[in-house]
Amino acid sequence: MPLIRTPNIPDPDGFYKELMDSQREMDEAQAAAMNARLVLLLANHVGDRAVLGEAIRIASAAAAASAT
Repeated sequence: MPLIRTPNIPDPDGFYKELMDSQREMDEAQAAAMNARLVLLLANHVGDRAVLGEAIRIASAAAAASAT
């Protein structure tokens, strides 16, 4: 299964709002910990090691590019 890189969430604005609302009462460390847990839960759900590796490479490259 290839990594889906096109919009694939039926209600992206609603999802973003739910994510932001879930962290509204958290400090930065708590929000970062929650995001890490969410990544691990979703990675477990995906389960395909090749897809997860591709996602890591893409996210890492994007983070490195935005840091410069």
